[in-house]
Amino acid sequence: MRSYQDMVFATAMRLLANNAEAEDVAQEVFLRAYDRYAELRLSPTVGGWLKTVTRNLCLNHLQRYRARWRFFSEFGHGDDDRDDRVWDVPVEDKTVGEASAVDRKELLEQALQKLPASQRVPLVLYHYEDLSYEEIAERLHISLSKLKTDIHRGREALRRKLQIGVNREEFADEARTAAAP
Repeated sequence: MRSYQDMVFATAMRLLANNAEAEDVAQEVFLRAYDRYAELRLSPTVGGWLKTVTRNLCLNHLQRYRARWRFFSEFGHGDDDRDDRVWDVPVEDKTVGEASAVDRKELLEQALQKLPASQRVPLVLYHYEDLSYEEIAERLHISLSKLKTDIHRGREALRRKLQIGVNREEFADEARTAAAP
């Protein structure tokens, strides 16, 4: 548990952006791991198993409590069926270029937590969990075009706040570095 608790909690926190909910999910993950201790104790893939269980429990949690959050594209729908509002995601007042690598990771995590769930969850699943668009759309029960829109809007919100051009490679490098023990 000590070896993987940070990874499990960080994964849950990225997806849920709520400390108490992330703690609850992490606790549930380790309860499930305890139930399967005999199978997992010598398994070389225990970290992957824990991460998958964490991701699935978070997605189940979000599905179960979907009434508490709405997809970004559902906000402010009027007769024209468009929403051109700009969402402001507040973070510390310094640019990523000025920040050290540790500060950059922290700023990225803070900005991610401030995003609406409809943007944060797809971004985390794509960039941190390396799932394909198709896998994410299937797990979230949304269309592929809606998923692409949510990811695009999430990247734009992060780009505005972090003042950098975020593409898959830059974001993936940040995610891998942040996830490394």
